[in-house]
Amino acid sequence: MIKELLNRLFVYKTDNLLIQLIRYTIVGGLAFIVDFGLLFILTEYLGLHYIVSATCSFLAGLLVNYYISTAWVFESTIKSKQIEFTFFALIGVVGLGLNNLLIWIFTEKCHIYYMFSKLITAVLVYLWNFLGRKYLVFNKQS
Repeated sequence: MIKELLNRLFVYKTDNLLIQLIRYTIVGGLAFIVDFGLLFILTEYLGLHYIVSATCSFLAGLLVNYYISTAWVFESTIKSKQIEFTFFALIGVVGLGLNNLLIWIFTEKCHIYYMFSKLITAVLVYLWNFLGRKYLVFNKQS
């Protein structure tokens, strides 16, 4: 029974919203580690402005998210991987705009340290990314 539950959660392909959300959260966590770590390295060690760093790090996280999401979270509904990635990335570009705007607002207007601003922002952008990808890219009805 536990083995079957673990297989449903982590192995079998699924359209179940809750299981996809759990998997996407794990994938998002991995992508966030890449994003957050690179943001810190680019800003603190390479001296880039935090918005430039946030853009670069977000894009790196987007690539990690795409490759793992398409292999494990969502079943592809688009025959062309190039078109699929384009739609996935377009949702990511909106997420990037939200990411940079919110980091800037929290950092410049609310005077929160940019790394904490990123933490707050990541939760909000995560919701947009999951819902956008689930219903706009990997939706079997579309």
